[in-house]
Amino acid sequence: HVDVERPYDLVRFLSSILPRKRIAELYISTGFNKHGKTELYRELLDHMTECSLDQFEISHGERGMVMIVFNMPRDDIVFKLIRDHFATPKKSTRQDVMAKYDLVFKHELAGRLVDAMAFEHLKFDECCFAPELLIELQRDAGQTVRVENGNVIVDHAYVERRVTPLNIYLEEAYEEACRKVVYDFGCAIKDLAVSNIFPGDILLKNFGVTRHGRVVFYDYDELCPLTSCTFRKLPQSSSYDDEIASEPWFYVDENDVFPEEFRQFLGLAEPLRREFMSHHADLFSVDFWQQTQACLLYTSDAADDLA
Repeated sequence: HVDVERPYDLVRFLSSILPRKRIAELYISTGFNKHGKTELYRELLDHMTECSLDQFEISHGERGMVMIVFNMPRDDIVFKLIRDHFATPKKSTRQDVMAKYDLVFKHELAGRLVDAMAFEHLKFDECCFAPELLIELQRDAGQTVRVENGNVIVDHAYVERRVTPLNIYLEEAYEEACRKVVYDFGCAIKDLAVSNIFPGDILLKNFGVTRHGRVVFYDYDELCPLTSCTFRKLPQSSSYDDEIASEPWFYVDENDVFPEEFRQFLGLAEPLRREFMSHHADLFSVDFWQQTQACLLYTSDAADDLA
């Protein structure tokens, strides 16, 4: 955060050296969140005026089990609305999800978490929404969205900058770009870890790639502080029946995490999987996570002692 007498002057200076960075993000990144939200809303209204034929559409990528995500094709922000009901195996509640986003808002982002600004009581003309999207909103987010007198009222939404989902990026980009991004994918997980964030679901679709080729995390419904997790090794099975059973043959607590299982969900095909493993195989070991936890706890204790 920056303490200045005139935030406007600071942001205009930053904009002169970062011309592609939106004004709203410059306010938010320097700690002036209310200014940033105001600018973000102004930019949206300006875009809707200039691109009056644009409609909100369901965003490109896999449909989320927790969020409905939509955007205008020629705008670089997305809207995320919490679904009324979550598909199995999700067990969290609406309040749980909002608490996760609040955690991110207050947390040190470390350059790997996308800013998510909460907006309430937004009103748009019904014609701004593609029919398919409007049907889904009314069917699956009726607690948040309603249509009245030709207007769509959104009681609560998160607004984020749009990035390319990592799984889609890897399908469309050239091999060399994919190799660089896969390496940065592992770096992103490690950067989150040392900032005391565990993503929960380490799936390609939960990460995105910015226009600069940087990997960021944007799906927060399973996120938690790393220090709240218990990282364990998978116990050895006593029989083949144990291994093929639909349920674990050993006790699993709510906060237990088994890094060895990450391999099953990595979702990388060869040779990208081999590229990832050559740099980040330590992510599949308990030692990496426990050592990172120990460093975080030591730093926290040292800060308490200084205080």
